[in-house]
Amino acid sequence: MTPIRDAATLILLRNRETRPRVLMGQRGTSAAFMPGKFVFPGGAVDPADGAVTLARPVPAPCADRLAAGSTVTPGAIAAAAIRELWEEAGLSLALPGPDGSPWPGFRGRPDAGAMRFVFRAVTPPGRPRRFDARFLLAPAEAVLGDPDDFSAATDELSHLQWIALDEVRSFDLPFITEIVLAEIAWRLGEDGPPPHVPFFRNADDARQVAHLGLDVTAERD
Repeated sequence: MTPIRDAATLILLRNRETRPRVLMGQRGTSAAFMPGKFVFPGGAVDPADGAVTLARPVPAPCADRLAAGSTVTPGAIAAAAIRELWEEAGLSLALPGPDGSPWPGFRGRPDAGAMRFVFRAVTPPGRPRRFDARFLLAPAEAVLGDPDDFSAATDELSHLQWIALDEVRSFDLPFITEIVLAEIAWRLGEDGPPPHVPFFRNADDARQVAHLGLDVTAERD
């Protein structure tokens, strides 16, 4: 049985009030997981992520929802999302100040204060890799520096770009990404954390959607 790894995905949103855009890039065609697909920056939570000092934590109630049914802390999930954004897009989600990160070249102090927990999904059985992925939303304004400067990115994602929500479905997207994008579009007019967080689970015989709130504990399959 393929083990399920904890993972974090960061959705950066800009031009929310005019023509909303999200940051995405294309995975390599030879990648073992979602080859050739356009995705948000993200990846597995590393053990060292839990030791990262954040300038600000994930705000409530998002932190409580991240902790529900989780084997890793909200801080580790947030740090993983910030690290993956840095590695895959070369962007620092941070506050100004002395560099306080274990990641080479990262600017400022890693900051989760602008994050909102908006979606959770478990990769279906039978895939070569499986993740318990938490999708975190943050405004592009929370990036320290130029949000169009991808010069420090690794080559894990190509064709990094800000894609308008009204055009994004013309790209080759994973199924779960389409669902997450629909959720983002639905809640564009809301301020603050969403009233609940959809939890998309794939069992062997059915797809199930639960909703995470402060009083809900979600268990992984």
